[in-house]
Formats: sequence, C-alpha cells, structure tokens
Amino acid sequence: MVSFPSLPFRKGSRSRRGRRSAGASLWSVRPARRRTATRGRGHRGGRVARGGWHGLVVRWTAAAFGAGFVVLLATTAWLVFTLPHIDEATIAERRPSITLIAADGAVVHRFGDLVGDPLKLDQMPAHLVQAVLATEDRRFYWHLGIDPMGIARAMWVNLKAGRFVQGGSTITQQLAKNLFLTPERTLRRKAQEALLAVWLELRFSKDEILAAYLNRVYMGAGTYGVEAAARTYFGVPVTDVGLEQAAMLAGLLKAPSTYAPTRAPELAAQRALIVLNAMVEEEYLTEADIERLRGLPPLPRRRPSSSDGGRYFADWVADQLQDYAGYDHGDLTVKTTLD
Repeated sequence: MVSFPSLPFRKGSRSRRGRRSAGASLWSVRPARRRTATRGRGHRGGRVARGGWHGLVVRWTAAAFGAGFVVLLATTAWLVFTLPHIDEATIAERRPSITLIAADGAVVHRFGDLVGDPLKLDQMPAHLVQAVLATEDRRFYWHLGIDPMGIARAMWVNLKAGRFVQGGSTITQQLAKNLFLTPERTLRRKAQEALLAVWLELRFSKDEILAAYLNRVYMGAGTYGVEAAARTYFGVPVTDVGLEQAAMLAGLLKAPSTYAPTRAPELAAQRALIVLNAMVEEEYLTEADIERLRGLPPLPRRRPSSSDGGRYFADWVADQLQDYAGYDHGDLTVKTTLD
C-alpha cells in the first residue's frame, strides 16, 4: 500500500484546510483552482465590461428596427383601412351621356361623357394592345403592380431633362387610381395607389387588369375606354381600327387633351409615329411594317358639328327630356323627328 506524505504546515498555523483528512493529496488542485477561479472571475468581469457597450448597441439597434417595423405595420394598416371599399369601383365619376339622333339615325348631338361597352382583352385588336403595352408599360406581364426599374428609369429621364417628363406608374397603378382614388399628388395617395396595385395583381389576372384599364381609361373628348374613343374619333367600333388608328389611340394615353385628334390632328399623327417606333423596339413590328404604311396615320373623322340650328334643337330636346327622365338618369339615346 502506497502512502502519500501529508501536507506540510508551518508551526502554529494550522488551518481548517490543514485539518482535512490525511488522505489529501500533495497534488490537490483545490488551491490552484481557487486561484484560477479568482483570476477567471476578474478576467470574465473585464470581458463583460468591455462587451457591455457592444451588447447595449445591439439591443438598441434591435429595438429601433423593431419599433420601425411596428410603425410600418401600423402605417400600412392605416392606409389599408382608409382605402375606399371595393364596391365603389363600379361607380364612375362622370356625367351621364345623352345622345340625340335624327330620324335617319344620324347623330345630332351628344351631351355628357361617353363610356364604351366593356370588352374582354381577346375582343380587342392585338395591335392595339401591343401599342398600349409598348408605350405605357413594357414590363406589364413581369411586375407585381409596381415596377422598380420603371421608376428608376423615369427618375433618371426627369433628372436629365431637369423637369417632369415621364412617370413611373404601371398600368395597374393607373387602374387603381382610376378605380378608387382622387387625382391629388400626395405621398399618402401614392402609397395607397401602390398598395391597391399589388392587391389588384393578387386578385385579378393580368389580362383582366389590362382589359379593365382599356375599358375605363379617359381618352379625351369626353370619352372613356377604347371602344368609345374609336367610335368618337374614327366612327368605327374598336374591333375595326387599323394599325395606324390603334397607334393614335395609344398615343392619347400620354395626354388626351394634347393629342386628341379632334383638337390637334398633326400632333396626334406625330405621337402615333412615336408609338409605332416603340412597337418596333419591342419587336411587335418591324421597320418593313412601318415602311408599308403609306404616310402618316389618316386624320380621324371629326365629330358632327352643332354650330348650326341643330345645336338649338338639341338644347330644346334636352330641356324637354328632364320632364320625362328627370335629372338622375344613366346614359340615354333619344331618337328625334329631326330630318
């Protein structure tokens, strides 16, 4: 049996540790562990002191991000709850139209605004749809209601021009504005417009959104939708418009009052050529297609003039009509006895 030597103690200095069992080893690690622990606590304390600032920064940063996220959610919820109800999309803020026709069916005069019959996208000429996409929203079938690339491009173009010459709104955003919002230019309205655009993209198909836009967009001369515009400017249904006429209709979307063929036929023709070139850039057409077009787009058929006695007759009929239909009525077509 191997015996271990007992711990040496100085005379008169027996401690409680020294009175432990005689089997305590000379190589006991307790004193060393105590000293190491003591040094370790001091070392760890230093790390905590130095790391305390880092942890504080991390905590404050996380708290700031958390508060910002909460504010963003609250703002989004507020915008969503203040949006108009979806049922209001069916209410068109326009004047009801009254169309007076003569005994032979010719249009004598028209009061108010005209909205064309709603059409599905496959009922519209393909070249008209392509012309609109080439000029209004080239990435329509790729974005989710908001086009960051389009916004960046518009900002760059406006910055180079030193003035506002191009917008970054997508077709979906324009439809959202037409359906729900007022034309005011505020950050709140733009935020609502963006939220509604995303909602429309999630709710409807791309073809449904594009068809709704083309059926409701203002086309100048008191007309809404491509069907009403085709009949007003060219005297034909939109299904019968040719390539040149489709380009002219698409050109109206930039500024209906400026490029309305009934007001500025030359400007309308110039704008139509820009649309045709955009269609070439998007490979809807080729240069040869444009070369085959003879000259500029034809001037549209002007609306019937009411500068003669027909206008006085129309005013008289409108006054008499109030006794029959009142003031609150929808679109009306009235056949008269005028020869």
